[in-house]
Amino acid sequence: MITGVGLVVLGVIGLIMPIMPGWVFLIPGLIILADYFPPIHRLVHWARTRVDAEIKKRTGQGGAAGE
Repeated sequence: MITGVGLVVLGVIGLIMPIMPGWVFLIPGLIILADYFPPIHRLVHWARTRVDAEIKKRTGQGGAAGE
């Protein structure tokens, strides 16, 4: 849990400072914290569902266009 909090803090700092990319630390931190906090778990589940749907949509379009 401490690792997740640390990564989220680094991610927020990275979002504020233009020197380092914040999302590199923020996303893994949220994934780690999803095991401990139900609201974050719902957020991660929602994001995974959206990504899976987008991948299926793009994969389906790519196969049809290639034929």
